Amino acid sequence: MPVLTAPLEIHPCFGGAGHGRYGRIHLPVAPRCNLQCAFCDRRYDCANESRPGVTSAIITPEEAVLRTRRALLRDPRIRVAGIAGPGDPLANRETFDTLRLLRAHFPELILCTSTNGLLLEARLEELLAARLDTLTVTINAVTQETAQRIYTRVQWEGAGLPPGPGARLLLERQRRGLLLCAGAGILVKVNTVLIPGVNGHEIGAIARLAAQAGAAVLNIMPLIPCGQMGHLPPPTPAQLAQARREAGEWIPQFTGCRQCRADACGVV
Repeated sequence: MPVLTAPLEIHPCFGGAGHGRYGRIHLPVAPRCNLQCAFCDRRYDCANESRPGVTSAIITPEEAVLRTRRALLRDPRIRVAGIAGPGDPLANRETFDTLRLLRAHFPELILCTSTNGLLLEARLEELLAARLDTLTVTINAVTQETAQRIYTRVQWEGAGLPPGPGARLLLERQRRGLLLCAGAGILVKVNTVLIPGVNGHEIGAIARLAAQAGAAVLNIMPLIPCGQMGHLPPPTPAQLAQARREAGEWIPQFTGCRQCRADACGVV
């Protein structure tokens, strides 16, 4: 398999020709999270359930290498090895151990991870050392008022922060981390969960922030009612389309997301 040089066109979760043509494997090595999102509940797993944060088991970095090798033998169309949880990958030492092992064993693969951005600046050097190719940063708000409605807990340096300071810190860290990563040459995608009545009015501002910080693409995903937001309805197709049109004035849109599990594998 040749070394890949165009991740934007090959990564099935970034757009281009990759979606529906190439595959990815998500390696669930990162159980711990430093945020509690009001729409997230990681307690349940069903074989038919596909949403971020769901996995059947946590595996070790060494098991991740074995799982990746088996997956490549079964389906050579896999081009991306990613870590998408089930917690925040940057809050887990296992993420960096896994990335280093993957780079050593599978230099031809695109390496990817995702994050809420809280620890992005602090972990950037380690991501660069692992030669990470692509990164997804989830940004759901630009104002403290909206962030406080979405994030019910922010864990920072071993302590839980009050809602106001926690929201402010998260937004500051997301903005700075996004700028630094894009500036360092990592291909960045921003994910945004569209929550009608909560953050729909900030979609344009999120898109503008992503574009100005150097992100390549924005992925607006519909709310999957769950957790403390289990009573809220998801956005209608018309609301989702309107949000993408508004955001598309600032940054290219990825519209093929299937909101995959943390242990997903295969062609999207």
